[in-house]
Amino acid sequence: MSMTPDGPDYLDASGPVEAAPDNDNRKRLIALGALVAGGAVVAGGAWAATSFYATGSQPAEALPDSTIAYVSVDLDPSGGQKIEAIKTLRKFPGFTDKVDLETDDDLRERFFEEITASGECEGLDYAEDVKPWLGSRAAFAAVDLGEDEPAAVGVVQVNDAGKAEDGVAKLIDTCGGTAEGDAEVGGWVVDGDWMVLAETKEIAQQVVDAADGASLAGDASYDKWTGEAGDDGFMSVYVAKAAAQYLDDAAGMGSMFGGLPSSPEDFTGEDPMGLAPDGEVPAELQQMIDDFDGMAATVRFDDGAVEVEYAVANYQEDITKYVDSQDGADMVADLPADTVAAMGFSLEKGWANAMLDYVKSSLPEESDTIDEQIAQFESETGLSFPEDIETLLGEGTTMSVGSGIDPDAISNGGPGEVPAGITIKGDADEIQAVLDKISTYAGPEAADYLQVTEGDGTAVLALQDDYRGKLESGGDLGSSDDYTKVVEADDAQMVLFVSFDADDDWLVRVTQDMPEVSENLEPLSAFGISGWVDGDVVHGLVKVTTD
Repeated sequence: MSMTPDGPDYLDASGPVEAAPDNDNRKRLIALGALVAGGAVVAGGAWAATSFYATGSQPAEALPDSTIAYVSVDLDPSGGQKIEAIKTLRKFPGFTDKVDLETDDDLRERFFEEITASGECEGLDYAEDVKPWLGSRAAFAAVDLGEDEPAAVGVVQVNDAGKAEDGVAKLIDTCGGTAEGDAEVGGWVVDGDWMVLAETKEIAQQVVDAADGASLAGDASYDKWTGEAGDDGFMSVYVAKAAAQYLDDAAGMGSMFGGLPSSPEDFTGEDPMGLAPDGEVPAELQQMIDDFDGMAATVRFDDGAVEVEYAVANYQEDITKYVDSQDGADMVADLPADTVAAMGFSLEKGWANAMLDYVKSSLPEESDTIDEQIAQFESETGLSFPEDIETLLGEGTTMSVGSGIDPDAISNGGPGEVPAGITIKGDADEIQAVLDKISTYAGPEAADYLQVTEGDGTAVLALQDDYRGKLESGGDLGSSDDYTKVVEADDAQMVLFVSFDADDDWLVRVTQDMPEVSENLEPLSAFGISGWVDGDVVHGLVKVTTD
């Protein structure tokens, strides 16, 4: 991760997760997987945030192309990247107090210390028994081996196959159980540079054999989705199309979760999710399952930013086609430069009916009831659905909060003290006509806040007159450093943006009565989410920066 003298550096917002000890001997080997693989994945956050680009061979090479879900992590990133990441994390007192991770620490050793802190593995020495064979990369995966349920598998990189065999045997012997790798403790197979761990050695060998025939790393779907998720990172997630087939059992989950009721009716006598008592999957859910084609996500540092990028199959094209516009995102970029927080989106004409059709197709038995409720709503409010609803949101909408947040004034003065507003791309007179109908129904107190004025091609509503004027004039938020660092402006069709630096570090100010909270919020600079649809793929990008 690079840092400039005057610019921000970056932080992953997640935190460490402590692993609870597992006393079941039957799970001992799986605990080993948690030690060297699962700890990295589940603990994530503070530990994994110090990782960076994964280079060289990857755990996907040791898994077959029948893998339906996969999470990998690199525990030993390059020195420069690790140093800069840890420097950033150490800005947060909570991290330093709880973790106190130094730039030259071996992350694998720190994992080892945390997971063995319960004392169950007394006598096991990291430097002597683990470090000589433990590699830097690991993964958890669910693999379809032709059984009713996928097999849970761990993959760990090893530097020395012989030492790995001896090391695992000693670990099992020290931590409890037996060293034969039988069903009492799980099983493992060392194959080349990888150790595959599973519930039994036979399962682990099946995985190895299947990977020899066709590995996940060479699978076209895996390559497509990890590519859609952008550049490599320190953590990767992949879910195959085949994973959706297990949702076919959604109405009869007993086999997956150890004997749960086969339908919601068994809990309450009702069926709130629309699942038939006989276990039949609703048609709408079945269509989603059939249309799902896969997904992937990557967590990485990119030009100093910590970000999560994901790509998901666009399995609801009948809905997503109505958000295929950048108008809302462009409107956010045109807000005042001192904007504290904003969200923008666009909805193409016809979206309201499309959503109604979707809801009715999901609940076919309720279709007539829904029509009756809409008719009643129209009668009581004077609104016409969907025409008035679509007019109200226009071609693009932003909701924003500006500078001037004063908690005391808001508490004593009410909504009029909040610098918040809405801008709508549309005809101000037509929008006001709809708001007048709402005002009649909502009462005089609400009516004061439902008056629009015209901005630059927009209709403006605001709780505060001063902020209304700012929204009418617009601005250049999209040119600010905070915004450009966390928003994918070229592609975004939906944007959520928060500046923690704006309004004299507003978040620190409003939490100043809680010093421990305030001092851990102070390093935050900006947060952004960008979303867009590109053909058959839905993309998202989440970024967090610190001062």
